[in-house]
Amino acid sequence: MTREEIQSLFLQQIDCSQVVAEQFAEELKVDKELLRKVSACFGGGMQCGETCGAVTGALMVIGLKYGHFKEDDMDQKVIMMKKVAEFKEKFAEKYPSCLCRELLGHDISKPGEFEKVMEENLMMDFCPGVVETAVEILKEL
Repeated sequence: MTREEIQSLFLQQIDCSQVVAEQFAEELKVDKELLRKVSACFGGGMQCGETCGAVTGALMVIGLKYGHFKEDDMDQKVIMMKKVAEFKEKFAEKYPSCLCRELLGHDISKPGEFEKVMEENLMMDFCPGVVETAVEILKEL
């Protein structure tokens, strides 16, 4: 997925979490619409500047692929936890934080801060790179 494709989806109101999650619909054998819906509330750091939507979207993908679902399945849980740790480690190599407000330098939960993000064009200049990174890391995993 190119930066331009990500920007286009952003312009169509598709959030970072959704862009990341839907990239793996075919591989996970999960409907793209379902992935968009389940990840819809996580863009913009859960819409309040918390954990970056690209990261939460990636964690959803890891959960769908490696998550434990049976009671007392510690072996699968350990596999999932290792994949999460590996993702976070690789993400930290490129970005100093996984918090949206720290990545953007603005806390969008505060009045006027989202407007600053838009004025500085961070959603179109910075965020697509974070999405690209999350997708690339997932593909490596």
